[in-house]
Amino acid sequence: MRIAIAQFSHETCTFCPDRTTIASLEPYVLRGRGMIRKLRGVPNYVNGFLNILEPYNNIEIVPIISVGMAPGPYTSWFTPECFNKYCTEIQQGLKQAGPLDGVLLALHGAMAVEGVPKPEAEIARRVRQIVGDIPVMVTLDLHANEDEELTQATTAVFVLKTYPHLDSQEIGEAAAMCLLDTITGKVKPTQALKKPHIVSASIFQASDFHPMKTLYDMCRQWEEHEDVICVSVAPGFAYADVPDIGMSVIAVTDNDLELAQKITAEISATAWNLRESLNQKLPKTKQAVSKVMQLIADKKGPVLIADGADRTGDSTHVLKELLAQGAQNFGIPGIADPQAAAYLAANHQVGDKVTIKIGGWASEYSGDPVEVTGEIIFIGRPEYRLVGPMSKGRLVKEGLIVTLSLGNGNYVVVSERMRGSNDSSGFTAAQIDYQKLDIVVLKDRVHHRAFWDSYCNIDFKIDAPGIGAVNLRSLKYENVPDNAYPIGKDYR
Repeated sequence: MRIAIAQFSHETCTFCPDRTTIASLEPYVLRGRGMIRKLRGVPNYVNGFLNILEPYNNIEIVPIISVGMAPGPYTSWFTPECFNKYCTEIQQGLKQAGPLDGVLLALHGAMAVEGVPKPEAEIARRVRQIVGDIPVMVTLDLHANEDEELTQATTAVFVLKTYPHLDSQEIGEAAAMCLLDTITGKVKPTQALKKPHIVSASIFQASDFHPMKTLYDMCRQWEEHEDVICVSVAPGFAYADVPDIGMSVIAVTDNDLELAQKITAEISATAWNLRESLNQKLPKTKQAVSKVMQLIADKKGPVLIADGADRTGDSTHVLKELLAQGAQNFGIPGIADPQAAAYLAANHQVGDKVTIKIGGWASEYSGDPVEVTGEIIFIGRPEYRLVGPMSKGRLVKEGLIVTLSLGNGNYVVVSERMRGSNDSSGFTAAQIDYQKLDIVVLKDRVHHRAFWDSYCNIDFKIDAPGIGAVNLRSLKYENVPDNAYPIGKDYR
């Protein structure tokens, strides 16, 4: 038995200023056996594939290519050249592989490509052109924007059920096991997809909290049915301005289309009833910082401020308010400003006291540069492994960072590229003792909760300006359907 595996996964924020190009992705592309060596042993889809396939002596794994997001800020629309290059490499790899019994594709679902309305469906169709009518299984991130074109081009689709994403390996395993069962005739995957026409900001999509927990509980209940292989809800990615934006409900059954359609209809109806909970209002930056400082004064900290709107890493809105309102013991692990970081590294050393303006340069949403004065306590390009539940053990190689101690227990990292700290390793690598912080500020939506909920007593969501705004109506969409709640023309 011969199984090909490939990965082409990108979450594209079409409101960002810079296109996704070959130059931006190529340094991080893995090919052939290199993708197995790099991705094995770390919780991810491909490692899940390997966990199922490798124990069988009669299975030959044919690795093609792994293309993912580059570190740093989000990027906008794929150029056609970039998309076509890696699609062509997948096709050529499949051609060169010779006869195959099945294909496992690790995709994302929120890719956006100039001139290609539904990229993941197009990837699947191009794979079909080469391999014909053999089983093709796809894994997706839960931020996927997909419709029936993907399910029509594939044998079965498997979507994450956790946000923070803690089950990527398990979803990879489920897809691989279903592939083997399909090849051997144990099951005949039959899938249905329904869109409730709901779009929501990522910050409201945490899987262990209302409202998404209700939907994922329904998925797991349906999966107890003997004829159900997998039930998924992808709440979607609101920051890709694409025709299939928003939530998708997918059910995969063993040769029972009527059951699959019943499941997707039931879950979609429940989701529609939860649409307002998926589009809440949050406090603006000034009000939010004031409330957080009061929580600290009332001994209810530590508090984590989740600024989910910043997709370029240079936003200064929260930093400005923290300084203006006299906050103490706060830490920000990244204000992206490559010029400022390079200047500090070239002209100063650890121990120097400096005054410099940082951030506020990438877009109209970034805010103004903020002047800070502090002592440099670290300059370098750290390398470290993640310690939290999400991607534990993955090696991180940073760009240039400079850590400033601003006094009053406050710290900010000036970074060459967008950086965060979804676990403590990002702080530790920057020489910041996170256990002394009362306020942790992250440019993140939900992923951080896998680690930081164990340290911070309160996860405080805010509505700061940004490309990834909480208020979706503040963004200018051009390609979304009229009935997409709350951003389509039907709701304007």
